[in-house]
Amino acid sequence: MRDFQARPALEVSGAMSIPGDKSISHRALMLSGLAEGTSEVTGFLASEDCLATLNAMRALGVRIEQPSATHVLIHGVGLHGLKAAGNPLDMGNAGTAMRLFTGLLAAQPFPSQLIGDASLMNRPMERVAKPLREMGADVRTRNGKPPVDIGGGRRLRGIEYAMPVASAQVKSAILLAGLYADAPTTVTAPAICRDHSERMLSSCGVRLTTAGLRTTLHPPQRLVSQRLNVPGDFSSAAFFIVAGLLGAANDGLLIRNVGLNPTRTGLLDILRSMGGDIEIQHARESGAEPVADLRVRASALKGIEVPASLVPLAIDEFPVLFIAAACARGETLITGAEELRVKESDRIAAMSAGLRSLGVAHDVLPDGMRIEGRADGIAFGGGEIDSHGDHRIAMAFSIASLRAAKPILIRDVANVATSFPGFVDLARSVGLDITELES
Repeated sequence: MRDFQARPALEVSGAMSIPGDKSISHRALMLSGLAEGTSEVTGFLASEDCLATLNAMRALGVRIEQPSATHVLIHGVGLHGLKAAGNPLDMGNAGTAMRLFTGLLAAQPFPSQLIGDASLMNRPMERVAKPLREMGADVRTRNGKPPVDIGGGRRLRGIEYAMPVASAQVKSAILLAGLYADAPTTVTAPAICRDHSERMLSSCGVRLTTAGLRTTLHPPQRLVSQRLNVPGDFSSAAFFIVAGLLGAANDGLLIRNVGLNPTRTGLLDILRSMGGDIEIQHARESGAEPVADLRVRASALKGIEVPASLVPLAIDEFPVLFIAAACARGETLITGAEELRVKESDRIAAMSAGLRSLGVAHDVLPDGMRIEGRADGIAFGGGEIDSHGDHRIAMAFSIASLRAAKPILIRDVANVATSFPGFVDLARSVGLDITELES
């Protein structure tokens, strides 16, 4: 087991670049593998989660070269060129990969099985399996959880599906299956959720029509190859955005090349409404995705009630938002975030236990938390945190060290590598005092 020792730090400063976006890296491998011709992807996130997708695509017969960790060449086999893997496909800790592969494999002429690590094998999969079965797929789970068994040779029909919960993973799985359906497939979301799949499908030549929260995919004859530079992952940048707000030096902290897809950046709106000074610089496009540099300055944050409309646009960033809220003046109220209960850990319970250990006053709600912030400099005591093997819990409490009275020991941090390889070195480069330990 590996741990973090996070000692109190005075400030953060300088400039940094964030590793590539995990969500986009997953999709780039999958869609490029289905395309005709060779696709080139730079800025690829060589994390354990994305490497699980890379290895799965190779097992399905796609030739992939990796000249460097972040540079990938994918030799597509076409929509109908995948081959049976022969063995279960191991998704590791990657819930995104498992749900998207369920959709991708639902229409293949061969059977497949998807497995993962102990954490992933306890995550819900019926939310994907149910609509795929409505399309005619043979998808089986065990008590709603992995392993996921997918029968081969089923003809899929286009459906109209209204998602009960806004989920980019569910939407993406249905759209991937819709590539093989006999008619257009329509997905309607109850609220805005990530649209990386739609953007990349369009760039591969697939026709999609969108009206409000309703997206329709028209089955294509082929996908075209692409050249893609993956922007920095906003969810990874979120930890350093909050670090800058809590302790940036006078010139602020510059975070370069951050993906600013509007379906991902709810945290920016939340932090700005709390008084955060976050300046967007050099806005530009990278393929189908908006990108910019962010200059973050130390700010006096105030507690707010987080608008319900922003919850699905910031759900992955809530652990570090809880840290910001603990350093704000007054109360912050977060509701409508029950999705946090079924992430890599129960993130509401895990964050509550950690905040309690560090002396932060808060109330746990079924779908969120009420946090009483302390804006007088030191918001956290020292102590020991159990991250429950959840990368975002571990990194969030690392950022808390900027406002801590004593060191914070964070247990079970190995899964940080699933989304953010090099986190400790990058954190230390801007002033945080974090050491990785063998326990």
